[in-house]
Amino acid sequence: VHLIPVNPVREDGLNPKSRKRIMPDLLTEPPAIDPVYEAHVYCNIPTIAERSMEGHAPHYFKLVSVQVLIRHGDRYPLYAIPKTKRPDIDCMLVPSRKPSHPQLEAFIKHMSKGSAAQMDGSLSSLPRFPSHSLCEMGELTQTGVVQHLRNGQLLREIYINKHKLLPGDWTAKQLYLETTGKSRTLQSALALLYTFLPDFDWKKINMRHQWSTIFCSGSCDCPMRNHYLEEEQRRQYSLRVKNNDLEKIYVDMAKIVGIPTRQLRASNPIDSLLCYFCHNVSFPCTKTGCIGMEHFKVIKRHQLEDERERQEKKLYFLYALLATHPLLNQTVNRLQRIAEGKKEEVFVLYSAHDVTLSPVLSALGITEARFPRFAARLVFELWQDGKRPKEHFIRILYNGADVTFQTSFCKDHYKRSSKPMCPLEKFVNFVKRDMFLIFNSTSYYDACRRRAL
Repeated sequence: VHLIPVNPVREDGLNPKSRKRIMPDLLTEPPAIDPVYEAHVYCNIPTIAERSMEGHAPHYFKLVSVQVLIRHGDRYPLYAIPKTKRPDIDCMLVPSRKPSHPQLEAFIKHMSKGSAAQMDGSLSSLPRFPSHSLCEMGELTQTGVVQHLRNGQLLREIYINKHKLLPGDWTAKQLYLETTGKSRTLQSALALLYTFLPDFDWKKINMRHQWSTIFCSGSCDCPMRNHYLEEEQRRQYSLRVKNNDLEKIYVDMAKIVGIPTRQLRASNPIDSLLCYFCHNVSFPCTKTGCIGMEHFKVIKRHQLEDERERQEKKLYFLYALLATHPLLNQTVNRLQRIAEGKKEEVFVLYSAHDVTLSPVLSALGITEARFPRFAARLVFELWQDGKRPKEHFIRILYNGADVTFQTSFCKDHYKRSSKPMCPLEKFVNFVKRDMFLIFNSTSYYDACRRRAL
C-alpha cells in the first residue's frame, strides 16, 4: 500500500503518429487552479535561478543552527502501466546533457572515491550516484541529482558564504545526516552536501540510516496513528468511487491498454505518467489508442479535490500529528541544546520522501503549502538575538518561502510582534504539549492510545 499522499502527476498527451515534444513555457501562475501548471510545479525542472528567503533576519541576529528536511529529487516511476513500454529515461550522468550543473562532472568523480565514508548498515552497499542507461524502478535521474546540486549551492551561498554557519575547518560533529535506505534518498543527500559543504571530505561524512519513512526511530509504536491512517485511506477511497469522471477515465485507459480497470488502478498509472510528463516524453500508445492529456487532467483535478477534502475532514491532520511527533521532538530537543550553547550539530540534513514531508507540513498547520514537489526542502533556522543573547527565535521556510507565520503555533504572534520570526519557546511548547491537546492527552504515548475529542 502506498502510504498516503497520492502523487500529483502530469503529462503530455499527443497524437500517436507525432513524436513531437511539447513543454509549454509557464512563466506566471494562472489565476485559477490549473492541473497542468500544478504538474509543472511538481516536476521542479531546473531552469532559472531560484529566489529564496532563507537566511533573512535583522542585522543584529546571529544564525546558530539550520535543520533541513528534503524530499529526494526526480525519480523513475515505482510502478509500471501493464502492457506499455516503460518510459525511455537514461539514468547515466552525462554533464553535457540537460539539465546539468557546473559541478556535475566533479560530483561524479568525487562519488566514485567514497570508500572513507562512514555509513550505517545497508547504506554502505547502495550506489553513490545513478548509473543505468535505462533507469531502474525508483532510481534517481540526472534531473534529480541536478535539483539537489542546485539546492546545496543555494544553501551554501546563504548559510556558508554569508552567515559562516560552518567554518573552513568544520568537523563531523557539526553535522547530523540521516537518510532512509533508498538509493534515491542517499544520492539526493550526497548531491546537496557536495555543493553545500565548504569542502566535501568523505572522512567527515557519517550518514545514519533511518528505517522508517516518517523518521519515528525508536518511537514508532502508535496504534492511533495507524487507525487515523486507515480512516484517511477509507476517506480517499470513498471520494474516488464517487467521482464518475475519474471512473470513466480509468475505464477508457484500461481499454487502451487492454487490461481490467481494477488492474490499471492498482498499477498506480499516475506515478508512471508523471515520469512521461516531467521528462517531456509522449505518453504510451497501443494499437487501440493513446493515453493523453485529458486522462491526466481528470486524474489531477481529482487529486486537488482530494487535497481540499483531506484538510476539511481532519483525519489526515490527526494522523500527521502522531506520525511526525518523534521527528519534531528530535528537532526541538536539538534546537534547545544549541540555544543553551552546545556547538555540535549546527547543520542537520534529513533526506526523505513525500510521505515524510507532507505530514510534517500538515502537523505544523501549514495548510497553504503545495504537496511536496521533487527535491522539496523544509528548513528550520535557529537565530540568536544579538541584543538579548539569551533569546532565540526560529524561522521555517518551505521551498524558499517563509511560512513561519502560517504555522498554527505562531499565527497569533505575528499580529503582536515586530520581529520577523517566532520565539523558540512557542515551537517547543507546541511539540512538547499542544500537539496532544486534540487527543485530550499530555504525552505522545498517551495520545497514541486515545481517540481525539
